[in-house]
Amino acid sequence: MSRTEERLCVRCVVSGRVQGVFFRAAARDEAKRLGLTGWVRNMVDGRVELNACGPYSAVDAFIAWLHRGPPPARVTSVDVMSAEDEGLSRFEIR
Repeated sequence: MSRTEERLCVRCVVSGRVQGVFFRAAARDEAKRLGLTGWVRNMVDGRVELNACGPYSAVDAFIAWLHRGPPPARVTSVDVMSAEDEGLSRFEIR
């Protein structure tokens, strides 16, 4: 299997001024646009946690999007870890 066909599941924790429904909705929309599945939620400390699964190239593009952050979010860091595919059929806000 080539790297472009490989599936990848990651857990991302995004820090910065990213709290609120706007960032979660923007992240969900971008993930859906890229064909990813997973979920996104606010953490109690103000960071945003995301779980994204899909083709390697789409996950890579999503991580690059997270590093840029949608305006007016100010992303200061994105920590990426491996995650198990939870078998979710769509990207959803929690």
